Amino acid sequence: MQSFYFDYNATTPIAAAVLEVYSEALRNGFGNASSIHFMGQAAKQALESARKQVARRIGCDPKELVFNSGGTESDNHAISGATRGVDRPHIITSSIEHPAVLNTVSRAVDVTIVPVSSDGLVDPDDVRRAIRPESRLISIMHVNNEIGSIQPIAEIARIAREHGVCMHSDGVQAAGRIDVDVKALGVDLYSISAHKMQGPKGVGALYVRKGYDLPPVFYGGRHEAGRRAGTENTPAIVAMGAAAELAAPDIAGLRDQLEQGILERVPQTRVNAASRHRAPNTTNICFEGIEGESMVIALDLRGFCVSSGSACSSGAVEPSHVLLALGMSKEQAKSSVRFSLGAGNTLEQVDRLIDAVEKSASHLRRLSPTYEAHV
Repeated sequence: MQSFYFDYNATTPIAAAVLEVYSEALRNGFGNASSIHFMGQAAKQALESARKQVARRIGCDPKELVFNSGGTESDNHAISGATRGVDRPHIITSSIEHPAVLNTVSRAVDVTIVPVSSDGLVDPDDVRRAIRPESRLISIMHVNNEIGSIQPIAEIARIAREHGVCMHSDGVQAAGRIDVDVKALGVDLYSISAHKMQGPKGVGALYVRKGYDLPPVFYGGRHEAGRRAGTENTPAIVAMGAAAELAAPDIAGLRDQLEQGILERVPQTRVNAASRHRAPNTTNICFEGIEGESMVIALDLRGFCVSSGSACSSGAVEPSHVLLALGMSKEQAKSSVRFSLGAGNTLEQVDRLIDAVEKSASHLRRLSPTYEAHV
């Protein structure tokens, strides 16, 4: 059976051009970038070339990038590093952050979690009101992984700067999906990951604004200018550089076509957080009277890969914390499915997915003992 992938927010397939670069680096670029012999120096040159490529993608100086293992490490480094050595630091974050942020800040003593609107947007004034003299860090994601909402990061960063508070943004779902310019955003710290933009898993980077002193969380050698100990994964970093040069896919039209088709052909459906401030590849749809997990399984059996929420929360019994934060009930949150598109999707695939969703919804509702209450 042919399969079609609509779960790009979980991960993306490696682009053919990136895979070619990656394979070549694995075969011939295996030298340790800290070694002084010619193989080590060749690896060093390749690593620094990739640093320039990634820097161009997000509008920063190459020296402001710290390569690491991915978005989770970047978020942990930003949060733990920015609050290290401070007695009872106060952290401000939002109710819809990725677990890599929420589970890290939960270890802090004093955290303020600001709410979001029904469109999944943070009000900058809520952040302003939450700031205290002891506030050390504000961490607000750029693009949400479940609903695609794009936060007003530049405005929030301006508020942070006015109060002398460090501003971090998780940009894992932004880089490669929307234009990112960290200088224009005004952030101090910004997290990105290769596997969300057609690169390999296990590699990412943290932007650290020049002049901001961020202590390391790993200790060892003087890798990454002393900011992240451990031998760099040069082949993966080289592949990330290649991925950073890929053009962002123009898929807003496909996403809109998918939404329109499902809403027109499947009754009792609605788009969650249907704001114009959304990433162009993401839609999250509530199917009244249907368990989201059941829809995911039904579509999988028809050859379509979708998700009922964050891949990092897969298997969780509780409904999505993101959807609950929008004001949805537990039942509505558990009846929602995320569709996230990418470079490999086509109009024909979208049409086939709409047809599969219509058939799956009809079948599942016939089996549901509670659906009548929703009609």
